[in-house]
Amino acid sequence: MELVVANDILGSGLKRIQQEIDDAFDALLPVPDDNSARLVEAMRYAAIGGGKRVRPLLLATVAEMYGASRAAAVYAGAAIEAIHVYSLIHDDLPCMDDDDTRHGKPTLHKAFDEAIAVLAGDSLHALAFEILGGRQVSNDPWIRAELVHALASASGHKGMAGGQVMDIAAEEVGGDLDLHTITRLQQLKTGALLCAAVEMGAILAKVPEEGRSHLRNYARDIGLAFQIADDLLDEEGDEAKAGKALRKDADAGKATFVSLMGVDGARSQAHALADQAIGHLASHGSEADLLRALARFIVERDR
Repeated sequence: MELVVANDILGSGLKRIQQEIDDAFDALLPVPDDNSARLVEAMRYAAIGGGKRVRPLLLATVAEMYGASRAAAVYAGAAIEAIHVYSLIHDDLPCMDDDDTRHGKPTLHKAFDEAIAVLAGDSLHALAFEILGGRQVSNDPWIRAELVHALASASGHKGMAGGQVMDIAAEEVGGDLDLHTITRLQQLKTGALLCAAVEMGAILAKVPEEGRSHLRNYARDIGLAFQIADDLLDEEGDEAKAGKALRKDADAGKATFVSLMGVDGARSQAHALADQAIGHLASHGSEADLLRALARFIVERDR
């Protein structure tokens, strides 16, 4: 696939899903005329108008590849994005990463306050499962249950939250971590939700368990490539483009893919993972071109 064509496919795909997810959150989060208004305004501040929407894009693309409804996939995509946004809100808090900017604007606890930030994160977490429990995703209760199980498993101590704990522990020991440990950490912290996105798209389309292994392998590889690219951006990126503080890991002495492999080694590994991810899609035709383009984007992005 030519680079220009791939960029066009990805650009239009991202633009479409970003608008769809913003519209979904806008409809899901009307500001009430009561004392909870400030909480909902904070949820909207964090959820609308920011982020690449990679996870909903993965979910919707896989679902459509197998014939599932776009509208249902977008709604399920809003659920996984609600989990992602909640995790960013909590990651930015002073007790965690203590960041001042996210997506080029003040982090939620800076724009509102810490208590509202905690509650907004909690509420977005709850919203995710409220969405998946509703009939707008599927009339089939078994599909809804599978979706809930996939997202819950990827979000908790066996997934994203478990990876975050490992990351906190890594700060305590500084650079004294090996590549295997860093890889496992990032497979949980970053990779789990990316894997859940493709899994949920397949669930929504009723793809049998045995037919999903190549999708899981694709997601595993882009998950690691995504984090290596993040580490490279933290080392070399432009804060204005990234919309957040950079070089914090190096300043804290944390072990990263870049500190362990070097810039050239990390970049080479990220591209190898992208190639490997694309290889897992060999059984698909042009319907998977967006997934192929996304794998390339993940390692070439500047934000």
